[in-house]
Amino acid sequence: MSLPIIPAHQRQQEDKGVKAVLLGPSGVGKTSQLWTLPPEQTLFMDLEAGDLAVQGWSGDVLRPRTWPEFRMLVAFIGGPNPALENDQPYSQAHYQAACQQYGDPAALDKYSIYFIDSITALARLCFQWCKTRPEARSERTGKPDTRGAYGLHGREMIAALMHLQHVRHKHVIFVGILEERVDDFNRRIFQPQIEGSRTGLELPGIVDEVITMASLPDEEGQLQRTFVCQTLNPWGFPAKDRSGRLAQTEPAHLGNLLQKINQPLAERPLQYASSAPVQPSLNVEHQVEQGLAQ
Repeated sequence: MSLPIIPAHQRQQEDKGVKAVLLGPSGVGKTSQLWTLPPEQTLFMDLEAGDLAVQGWSGDVLRPRTWPEFRMLVAFIGGPNPALENDQPYSQAHYQAACQQYGDPAALDKYSIYFIDSITALARLCFQWCKTRPEARSERTGKPDTRGAYGLHGREMIAALMHLQHVRHKHVIFVGILEERVDDFNRRIFQPQIEGSRTGLELPGIVDEVITMASLPDEEGQLQRTFVCQTLNPWGFPAKDRSGRLAQTEPAHLGNLLQKINQPLAERPLQYASSAPVQPSLNVEHQVEQGLAQ
């Protein structure tokens, strides 16, 4: 068996799916971004029954109502993880159970985009299930243990998100509510509205793109829906661009944004400083002598 090296030309020709989280305050139009996606290639996973804004959209919809149901769908979409034992979620046994329940996985081949709305509702669904598990009760007293429930919740959420992260040839878009808070120093901070703290902290490291959809004034002072896409932005919105193809702000059109990310990168996106060592004007011994003289 030879070393399984993937040559550079083969890696560059692979279809690359974008994993992104789209954040924004309630009512800004996050769910309406479905209108910018091709309906025949998009599977809408509606977790919060908030599809009134896209009532006439002609794409397919899934509506999981429980965390085990969502977890089964994730196993069906992502396939088996060979690193897991058969008694673990997303293992070979879990995947086979999903295939027995949902049929041939080839039914998913026509979809290139999974639009999950919303991760905020998903976290609530997961936490509700976690509170019913043995881990959420104290072994000593048998009473509910909130810390145990939150610990299980973090593990379950991260496992599901990371499994979807490895669906290499598909775009996966997580939609979430962005909330504004004031910290102890009276500074405005923005963060995803997600039950528990672990998921919100680790989510930016799991996805490729963190996009905040906000209403910002244009050159004439008129408010326009805009995508904020870079970490360094003057508004303090959470954002991240792993592709290096996006500007600080982009038009609020998710379909065009995905196409732009998948375009060939003409040049290196980051500029690195020269690696030549800087020559000090005084060597260390001379600096020490001057210090002693003073």
